[in-house]
Amino acid sequence: MSRDTILILAARSDIAMAVAHRFAKAGYDIQLASRNVENLTDNKSDLELRYDISVSLHEFDAFKIQRHESFLENLPSLPTVVVCAVGYMGNQIESENSIESSSLVMRSNYEGPAIILGLLANKFEQRGSGCLVGISSVAGERGRATNYVYGSAKAGFTAFLSGLRNRLAKKGVHVVTVLPGFVATKMTEGMNLPIKLTAHPARVADAIFKSVINQKNVIYHKPVWILIMLVIRNIPEFLFKKVKL
Repeated sequence: MSRDTILILAARSDIAMAVAHRFAKAGYDIQLASRNVENLTDNKSDLELRYDISVSLHEFDAFKIQRHESFLENLPSLPTVVVCAVGYMGNQIESENSIESSSLVMRSNYEGPAIILGLLANKFEQRGSGCLVGISSVAGERGRATNYVYGSAKAGFTAFLSGLRNRLAKKGVHVVTVLPGFVATKMTEGMNLPIKLTAHPARVADAIFKSVINQKNVIYHKPVWILIMLVIRNIPEFLFKKVKL
């Protein structure tokens, strides 16, 4: 009897690897997809030995959208669950002053993730089952001066996931939007993050696993972010312009 399988996109990230361990612990076979995927050989061996499951490695570049279809065709099987951890925070000042920098942030957080999940959605809809998980961000809930390029791309991705969920609601396919706040990862290393608002990758991975099992629609992981973002979303624009966030 075949096991359920999870495909993890951008598998070299801290959250993605935590997700791999959480689903492997539950008995899922794992498909790890990433650029320079050969760097995950040791991770593959560790997961297989630790959890007695099967792990396959697949080269994947979210920017090479013309290759997305062939990437999916070459997978050993169509997965049961997909978690898309593709993303890049970038630097707001660099994005304001460089077309290349702003394009990199926008394509990393919207174009690439949306296109690959759209292709997977079509395949899942045809099959009539599956779960798609997109890791977006609370930064997409309102444009803020300190990260609006990143936030705008995440806003687009969040809207895409919402529409996808609505479209597939009666097709047997579930879509989960993950909106973590601060997470202690390599991407945020060196940033002065508030301890009480900062999650660890293993906790985020556990929340993602539970959201798949319980078919949650949108998860924030730390509930306090629901209140924080409710306040931020509802500050009147004439006041918001005076606030530095």
